[in-house]
Amino acid sequence: MKRILVINGSASEHSSNGLLIEQLISLGSSFFEFEKFESLKSLPHFDPKPVEIPDAVVLFWKKVEEADKVLFCTPEYIFSIPSGLKNALEWSVSTTIFSGKSIGIITASASGVLGHEELQRIMKTLGAHFSPENTLLISGIKGKAGVDPELDEKLSLFLSSWEN
Repeated sequence: MKRILVINGSASEHSSNGLLIEQLISLGSSFFEFEKFESLKSLPHFDPKPVEIPDAVVLFWKKVEEADKVLFCTPEYIFSIPSGLKNALEWSVSTTIFSGKSIGIITASASGVLGHEELQRIMKTLGAHFSPENTLLISGIKGKAGVDPELDEKLSLFLSSWEN
């Protein structure tokens, strides 16, 4: 089974993205082994010249390196990606942990268009590998996670693109 590290970009403990991740895990648990990274808040603010790399950052890098694939599931905050997610990615700029790494991007928000585009741009810059089949924009997420049959179908198609 391929191991997928799922990173929830939301800063909210009870977010729609959290519900969406649970729905995704439920749909894909017979095909993939999922691990949730829920410690974005533990990462200190990015420092381009740290005296020492913080343990929380080293742990994040290790989790990314050990995963076969990384899935980002995030809302859009003020037409951008959330600051905690951006911070984690900034810590990764001087590494190669995302170079050639197979990733998926799900942006689930009220609109999400600009945040979705931004995360794709950042991940291309970091050298990650993804295709249109590995990205999904879910606008109007409130009230859909866990109750919308069409969403189940979209998530199943998204997961099936990763089975190879």
